[in-house]
Amino acid sequence: MDRQRAFTGTPWEAKVGYCRALRTGAQVLVSGCAPVGATDKGAYEQAKRCIEILEKSLRELGAELRHVVRTRMFVTDISQWQEYGRAHGEAFAAFPPVTSMVEVRALIEPAMLIEIEADAIIDD
Repeated sequence: MDRQRAFTGTPWEAKVGYCRALRTGAQVLVSGCAPVGATDKGAYEQAKRCIEILEKSLRELGAELRHVVRTRMFVTDISQWQEYGRAHGEAFAAFPPVTSMVEVRALIEPAMLIEIEADAIIDD
């Protein structure tokens, strides 16, 4: 089976040896999207930026947000869950996936508050 890969060009992809997203058959797996390039440092804006990166990677491999069946949110401050959740809800309200939000000690950059990964199935 052919596998397609998408890259965003962040320095971590080459250093760690991973791709942003991988499609195999109808399944698209998107690795953790951090808020690289976020212009605002707030939880809501960072979550929105993660979803923008996620959506771009999906589209590059022929999928859309509506195909997402699972998301995982890794956050450094769970007390801001409503802000992360608001951004997630805006993106996925019409086709809610299963999800988890888990507090972690830190992300790769200290200013980053959230990272989101996703699994999608192109079933239409």
